[in-house]
Amino acid sequence: MQADSRMLSQGIQPRYTGMADALTKIIRAEGFRGLWKGVVPNAQRAFLVNMGELTCYDHAKHLIIHKEICSDNLYAHTLASVASGLSATTLSCPADVIKTRMMNQGKEGKAMYRSSYDCLVKTLRHEGVTALWKGFLPTWARLGPWQFVFWVSYEKLRQASGISSF
Repeated sequence: MQADSRMLSQGIQPRYTGMADALTKIIRAEGFRGLWKGVVPNAQRAFLVNMGELTCYDHAKHLIIHKEICSDNLYAHTLASVASGLSATTLSCPADVIKTRMMNQGKEGKAMYRSSYDCLVKTLRHEGVTALWKGFLPTWARLGPWQFVFWVSYEKLRQASGISSF
């Protein structure tokens, strides 16, 4: 249904009228397994996002504090959140491109890609390495504010509970 929003802007009738319609049409056309098309690349993307945000935030915060850029305060948490968002976006964008292409391809008989790896190879061959970071800025615009809200809230809750950063 997300992909159909682009069709609407082009004046093309979307494939689905709602969630129930999408569910029944996908099951009818692709079987019950069609509901899980793209689950592997989606899990790969989730792994990369979490790896990027969790490891980078903690490392960036420690670096900011130990290099005495500032103390353990809102400014340090904000800087570390920005770094975390950039890291998560940089790591996840290639997987996001692959995931989106896998999920938006046609039925199994008409599929453009056999696997995530096949999609990666074809994307690199036909569009080059920069194609893997298509949508970087919109992704960062979505992940960046989330990182700030999440990490600052996390730090405030940790401070309120009396748990020290170090």
